[in-house]
Amino acid sequence: MNIEWYIVLSSLLFATGAVGIVIRRSPMVILLCLELMLNAGNLALVAFSREVGNQQGQVFALVVMVIAACEVVVGLGLIVAIFRRKLSLDVDDLSRLRG
Repeated sequence: MNIEWYIVLSSLLFATGAVGIVIRRSPMVILLCLELMLNAGNLALVAFSREVGNQQGQVFALVVMVIAACEVVVGLGLIVAIFRRKLSLDVDDLSRLRG
């Protein structure tokens, strides 16, 4: 299978995630769209790595997955903290973070 199909799929996934971040205002949906964009980048990394014939792109994709998991943990922690304080979960309303 040619690399072009993987790159097209990666581009479509990235565009879908970018549109989701711009349109939606829920922090949970924004996190999901961000994960979709990161996975699209990982797909492109793995496809290029396979085309070149080395493993460096695949190792870098694993590092990106670890960073994405940490990002989700921090993001969900913030969402839970905001929900417990009974604040609005609209990201436009959360313009300022107060301690």
